[in-house]
Amino acid sequence: MADFSFELLKRRIPKQHYCRDPFKIAKEELLGAYLCSKIDGVLTAGKITELEVYIGSCDKACHAYPNKLTKRTATMFRQGGCAYVFFVYGMYNQFNVVVGPEGQADAVLIRALEPVVGIKEMQKRRQTEVLENLTTGPGKLCQALGITAKAHDGVDLSGNLLWLSPNIQKYEFNAVPRVGIDYAQEYKDKPWRFYIKNNSFISRR
Repeated sequence: MADFSFELLKRRIPKQHYCRDPFKIAKEELLGAYLCSKIDGVLTAGKITELEVYIGSCDKACHAYPNKLTKRTATMFRQGGCAYVFFVYGMYNQFNVVVGPEGQADAVLIRALEPVVGIKEMQKRRQTEVLENLTTGPGKLCQALGITAKAHDGVDLSGNLLWLSPNIQKYEFNAVPRVGIDYAQEYKDKPWRFYIKNNSFISRR
């Protein structure tokens, strides 16, 4: 990547930025930002290319709808700036950024990354050498970066284990319906999935 340098990963998205409107955060702060992990001393990172917004108060696709506090959703009710990681289908971890003020239960699911650092380690974890297959899906990117619900749910995203470094430019993006939420009735067609235009590291077009 011509626009990438390791210096970018030393920065953190300021904590207060996570408490703005979820859609503004998703489109302006998170698209193009870098999701980073340091597991057992190994740094891996990727540029966020695709994400989905979930709103706890009204969104029938959201785990916390309608603002339902459970053991599973408790992390979503924290102040924005921490990780909500859940395990699904008995196989996959999925990483979300909690956004908004405490008690609001909004989150942004990260669906795809463009790998930038630690690619050999990602290939080892994913058991594939195909670059476009490393992080183009929420379960894939968690495996590639070593992210698990057991170890990382609730982690502060301004720390040194799992963090987000800010984007260096704004990207043109497409807004389309989210994936795999046919049960969500009138919310299944909301164009709340956003992905960077003309980027090949997308889970699906």
